[in-house]
Formats: sequence, C-alpha cells, structure tokens
Amino acid sequence: MSANDGSRALRIQVLIGFMCLAMLVYFVLLGRAGVLLVASGRPAAIGLGVAIFLLPVVGLWALIATLRAGFAHQRLARLAREQGMELDVDALPRRPSGRIEREAADGLFDAVRAEVEEHPDEWVRWYRLARAYDYAGDRGRARETMKKAVAMQEQRQ
Repeated sequence: MSANDGSRALRIQVLIGFMCLAMLVYFVLLGRAGVLLVASGRPAAIGLGVAIFLLPVVGLWALIATLRAGFAHQRLARLAREQGMELDVDALPRRPSGRIEREAADGLFDAVRAEVEEHPDEWVRWYRLARAYDYAGDRGRARETMKKAVAMQEQRQ
C-alpha cells in the first residue's frame, strides 16, 4: 500500500466516522421529536411519534449492515492483495471522469468470468468477479457476487 493509498483510506475512515456521528445526532433529534409528539396526547400525533421512534431503529440496522459489509469487503481485498490476486486495472484506458472505458471493463470482466468458470470453488475468484462487475458498472451483480465471495471465504475459516 502506497502512502497515497494510506492517506485516502484514512480520509475515508474519517468520513465514515463523521457520517456515523451525524446519523446518531439525527437519531437523537428524531427521538426528541417523537417524544414531543407522543407527549401531546393527540392520537394522530402519538401514531406519528411511534413511527418516528421506528425510523432510528431501521436507520441503525442499515448503518450496521452497511458497515459490516464494508469491513468484510475490506478484509477480502486485503486477503486478495496478500495472495497477489487483486485486479490490476492501472493499465486499462480511462475516460476523463476516471472510470475505466467500457470496452476495457468488459474485456476484464470476460477474463475474470473465465477464471471463475475454471475455479468455481475459490472465494478469491468470486471476489475478483465482483470487482470486475463493479468496474463494468453493474453494481447490483457486484454486490451479490461480493456477498457470495464473503460467504465462501467465511466458510473456509
């Protein structure tokens, strides 16, 4: 990992910490609003107050699920890097926005998909496929494939 990668990772961690803190403050403010609504004694306000109490629960669940998935993905990235299996996309042509050109991303995807077909029981191949889906712009399949890679890697422990 280069110094620039370490600096970027630190900035991302600080941003995640700030967003978590902001979300907790938001939950407290929502809770206060819920208490005021329930304390009003009016049936409609009580119903809204109870609904407001549920929003932080759902938000907290989403926050925890997202953080857990992120930590699992980081773990797989570290393990893949340690095995020398991280996808190298540095040489691929990029658009002015920084995204990999579509044809290059599709070519990368085809190559990685062939790896998975040859080694379907290796979690690192599924991890690489998830990354290739992401580079190709298919976020939904990238998430599903990454879930499979995480589950496979956890079973091997």
